[in-house]
Amino acid sequence: MRWDADQLLAAVEELADLLTDTVHSGASIGFLAPLDRAAAVAWWTEWAAEVAAGRLAVWIAHDEGGRVAGTVSLAFPAKPNSRHRAELVKLMVHRDARGQGLGRTLLDTAERAAAEAGITLLHLDTETDSLAERLYRSAGWTRLGAIPDYAASPAGVLRPTTIYFKQVGASTLTC
Repeated sequence: MRWDADQLLAAVEELADLLTDTVHSGASIGFLAPLDRAAAVAWWTEWAAEVAAGRLAVWIAHDEGGRVAGTVSLAFPAKPNSRHRAELVKLMVHRDARGQGLGRTLLDTAERAAAEAGITLLHLDTETDSLAERLYRSAGWTRLGAIPDYAASPAGVLRPTTIYFKQVGASTLTC
């Protein structure tokens, strides 16, 4: 389900748990370990402001017990010549929920919602040779290339990142 800013703020503690679990389990999503809980709460609070401004869409998945188990987001560019595309960002699955298809479900949800919203092109970056990279390849994303030493892993080690894109929906732009 796509969440609004108020829903994100109401669940900020659970979302902070997901973010810290994701970072502490080694996923390279922009943070260094150890990630302080207060920093995770502050980050989600800022993310809610982006949702409220319409620059970001967020989907949250729960496990059978009702706990936040995963999330994915789409970031929308502000420039008029970019309204046909979005960046897939912060696909996270709690380590207890991995290997059960939740990542694929979240990815499919974001892709479908993008196409329904008229987005025709998605792009993302992910740590080269990561589990996430395998997910994107298996979901039909096209590898564009890798950039060496692009971002630090949670352990602080510079790692390459791979850029992917996927065309979704039907293009209505004409030149």
